[in-house]
Amino acid sequence: MARKPSLSIEILSELPAQKLAQLVLDEAERNAGFRRQVKAALAAKSGPEGIAKLIDRRLSGLERAKSFIEWDKARAFRDDLQSLTDTIEAELAPAAPDMAMDRFIRFIATHERVFERVDDSSGHVQDAYYLAIISAGKLTAQLSAHEAALVPDRIMARLGETTHGYLADLTKAIAPHLPQSTLAQWDADLDAAIAKRKLEEAKLSTDRWHYSMTSQWSEMRQTIAEARGDIDLMITLESAKKPHMQDVQGMAVRLLAAGRADEALEWVRKPGSPVKGQDDALSPQRVQIEASILEALGDKSAAQALRWQCFENRLSADILRDYLKNLPDFDDIEAETRALQYGLSHQVPELALRFYLDWPRLDLAAQVILQHHAHWDGGLWHSLPKTAETLEHEHPAAATILYRALLDDILKAARSKAYGHGAKYLGKLALLAEAADPNLPEGVVAHEAYMAELRKNHGRKSGFWGRVG
Repeated sequence: MARKPSLSIEILSELPAQKLAQLVLDEAERNAGFRRQVKAALAAKSGPEGIAKLIDRRLSGLERAKSFIEWDKARAFRDDLQSLTDTIEAELAPAAPDMAMDRFIRFIATHERVFERVDDSSGHVQDAYYLAIISAGKLTAQLSAHEAALVPDRIMARLGETTHGYLADLTKAIAPHLPQSTLAQWDADLDAAIAKRKLEEAKLSTDRWHYSMTSQWSEMRQTIAEARGDIDLMITLESAKKPHMQDVQGMAVRLLAAGRADEALEWVRKPGSPVKGQDDALSPQRVQIEASILEALGDKSAAQALRWQCFENRLSADILRDYLKNLPDFDDIEAETRALQYGLSHQVPELALRFYLDWPRLDLAAQVILQHHAHWDGGLWHSLPKTAETLEHEHPAAATILYRALLDDILKAARSKAYGHGAKYLGKLALLAEAADPNLPEGVVAHEAYMAELRKNHGRKSGFWGRVG
């Protein structure tokens, strides 16, 4: 059977121009997004002014629009926005980067008005704006020094009072590409704006809450300070925040990189902004930073003690690897054996299971499951199925424990929408039964008895049994 020819520019160029034009016209009549792309390409033939005029018409329409967009239309609306930014990037930017930057900023500035009239619970529309911010950041590097110097004022004019956070996001994207003189002037302007705004806000009633732009402007100053390599200003700005809002780990990393380990240690040990799973003294991420700082200060024994303490508490595979890597030759073998044995007696089975999966030691992961066979929560549908699947070939008994936990949770709660998954788990149990039954721990019934209990307790759930093959 002959293979269908693949499409490429070379193959398509062999077609007569009239034929290609007809194909383009036909598709443009069917596809509104493609039609806009074709119009943009045609407008570009007349130079950047022509394509800019076309883009401006679409931006004006976006700024004026008031109709509400329901959630089921959000994806199509996102595609329309994406075609607009694609036109700016693909058609206008190569010919006139400065004009393209101005349109990107104008587009990003529409976000607040757009979000007020669209149900973007899926996040599709936000994606279009994030991509535009990334594109604007890349485009900044193509601007001349004179053009780049104009960007901060353009941003502040259109986004300076917006509260969604895109002002700070755009600053992070473009700041690394701006000249130092431009960054210095932008920082000075922001500093003056913050001081003026604080004086104005001091006159407002304290009985009424109001949003202040000064926090977002201060965040921008930190971004600019980092782009300028001014770590002292970053420290000053970070220290001005309330203690629970300070990014202590981030500041510690920056200070360590700057060779200021003593200050880095002070920062990493401060209470700061809570990060889920990382906001306590023994979080693996925090410990990795502090241990690196201690080593930079020449206190390797303290670094190792901290790593082992963290491992005992969290059973972090990454922390253990760091610990072993920093041991003398041959000591790591004994330490690894001790660590692997320690995990079996840890008071939190979930941590032990995750550790052995990450190391990996699937035999020990299976052992943890069997040791704590009554412990597993079948509601953990986001992790247990994958774990069970990983273990089912070499450790069918452990996989059986997890599949039963998942199935029992679905049936006990009568989760009818999950019956399809439950039927799949039951099929797995049937396949694993012969190999699993002899290795099940004491107190766990064999497959036949389990099926009898299932029929007895959930026999009337016809919606489930109807899915069982």
